[in-house]
Amino acid sequence: MPDLGTLVHAALDAADEDEQVEAYAEEARQTEVSALRSEIEGMTFAESRGLGVRVIREGRLGYAWAADPSEDEARETVWRARENAALSEPDEHNALPEPQTAEAMPEIFREQSVAVAADDKVRMAMELEAYTVSRDPRVSKVDLAQVGDAVSRVAIASTTGVDVEYARTDAWAVVVTLAVDGDETQTGFSYAITRGLDALTWEPVADEAVARAVKMLGAVKPPTARVAVALDPFAASSFLGVLAGALNAENVLKGRSLFADMVGRAVGSYAFTLVDDGRRLDGPGACPFDAEGVPSGRTELFTGGTLNGFLHDTYTARRAGGGQRSTGNAKRGGYRSTPGVGTSNFFVDPGTLSYDQLLAKAEGGVLIMEVSGVHSGANPISGEFSVGATGLRVDGGATGEPLREMTIASTLPEMLAGIAGIGSDLRFFSSVGTPSILIGEMTLAGV
Repeated sequence: MPDLGTLVHAALDAADEDEQVEAYAEEARQTEVSALRSEIEGMTFAESRGLGVRVIREGRLGYAWAADPSEDEARETVWRARENAALSEPDEHNALPEPQTAEAMPEIFREQSVAVAADDKVRMAMELEAYTVSRDPRVSKVDLAQVGDAVSRVAIASTTGVDVEYARTDAWAVVVTLAVDGDETQTGFSYAITRGLDALTWEPVADEAVARAVKMLGAVKPPTARVAVALDPFAASSFLGVLAGALNAENVLKGRSLFADMVGRAVGSYAFTLVDDGRRLDGPGACPFDAEGVPSGRTELFTGGTLNGFLHDTYTARRAGGGQRSTGNAKRGGYRSTPGVGTSNFFVDPGTLSYDQLLAKAEGGVLIMEVSGVHSGANPISGEFSVGATGLRVDGGATGEPLREMTIASTLPEMLAGIAGIGSDLRFFSSVGTPSILIGEMTLAGV
């Protein structure tokens, strides 16, 4: 079986002089183990390996892919991509990036994690479930207790001179708990992702999932009021997906972003700085380069509330003009797809407020722990949103009465402008990260 580097260079061997060719090879192995009622509920193991090829000829782009190819099949993939290019419309903005030096990130690969045996993964899932249901008598069962890990490798080479490779490991634990009191049931959720199973500490995940479920027992529907609102990292992260879409240059160029004409304007509070940084090692999206081989780096999309610009890949940067360059944010769903703009580690820069200090500033308000319907309830063009929420009342600088069936309605610009404080408790959920955030005042619709 040829290694990934051999495959991408075999593909380049089939390139003609009057075209640009890029070969992207990827292999991945993923395992997930779930436990339920002291037994293994399920164990999945998936492997994939393949090659994707882009050919650009006279401005026409063609793409083709092959699963687990030989060197000859890699060359054939170039021929098929060339045939597909002949059928496409020319676009002057189609081009491959020139090579740039990407500093290696050996820290994102842990050999110790690769060596963890399947039996050990089963044991971890069983222990996770057993530990979770032992923490509080009101939580006697879980809806999900899962551990998982992935090992992946990527190689990219092109006729423009790009020639890069990297390997990574990832591991995670997920717990969804059920707290029961009489006829009432509340759910709690927690999640952690680390660089490897050998570095995964799952006890805090279980403890948090139990606590979040138990705290919501006895929840009531509050009266409608305009109050200070603190978003914990779970709730705040739900809004970042909408922001990521609005700051994606593909959507901007298609007229699908409310921020399209706001570059250079103070949109948010001075406390708000929003970043995409693929080189931040404590973020799950860390990688030395993007899906085109462009080096990762730090891009401040908002600095002190002012919008600086958008996330780009090579195509959108060329199409936007004005000296724009790729921000190293080309992403793929795998070797079967062409690259598009996406996030790496997308997060709100932490502030200086401790969690207790932030709660003190929210006195008389509400701590929102979960929101629902953000993606369906938010308009990416107008920025308007209306979402359901659950949380806890803030009284005396501490959390108190649990609240449910609330609705928050506002606009993203109003929400960003209303930020009155940022916590120091930055936390990543997948590749999205945020600390707790205090909004000076919002309307919560209840009774």
